[in-house]
Amino acid sequence: MEKIWKDLYEAAKAVQTPREISGTVSAGEVAAAIESASGRIYTGVCVDTACTLGICAERNAIFNMITNGESEIRRVLAILPDGKTGAPCGACRELMVQLMPGRCKDIEIMLDYEQDKTVTLGELTPEWWL
Repeated sequence: MEKIWKDLYEAAKAVQTPREISGTVSAGEVAAAIESASGRIYTGVCVDTACTLGICAERNAIFNMITNGESEIRRVLAILPDGKTGAPCGACRELMVQLMPGRCKDIEIMLDYEQDKTVTLGELTPEWWL
């Protein structure tokens, strides 16, 4: 396994701290780390709410990257509540496609950290509207 995947896993694991914020908001059950084109790692956690105002961990990490002046993603890793890694949801995929039209298909996604199984966004989402 490439060192960058280990670094992404450790970065996501470091922020994965499930917690209740209020009676209607919880955070941190899912954590994500992304590697930008510059090689920097950005993290985010999911924020779940009693309505649709929550946000996925991957999008939170992407917004962290954008906040810090970058806009190109190389790799994405998300750790689910059970400690395993998994694919980004449709909203996360949509954001990546719109953020990097024409280049999004090359973004690497860690599907199974234990088995070192990765795919590209193009393989995961072959026929997107853009």
